[in-house]
Amino acid sequence: MTIDTTNMCSHLQKKLFEEDGIYHPLWIAMQDDPGLTAVVRSRQLHIYRNGKKVLVLAGKATPKVIREDRICDFVLNL
Repeated sequence: MTIDTTNMCSHLQKKLFEEDGIYHPLWIAMQDDPGLTAVVRSRQLHIYRNGKKVLVLAGKATPKVIREDRICDFVLNL
């Protein structure tokens, strides 16, 4: 999975892409899940499963769970 990080919050980039980042295990799991897509909007990462939004990640704000999904377990257990 590739996403355009041009407009992504720098805090979120560190949390998601660096190996010691809090969301890095989530990023690894997203790579192995073909049903997920992700888009950067308003400096946040919006994660979708089969076209329906399930999770929104922001750099400094808490993650927003939109729908129950197994990918959300990664942020709920932090």
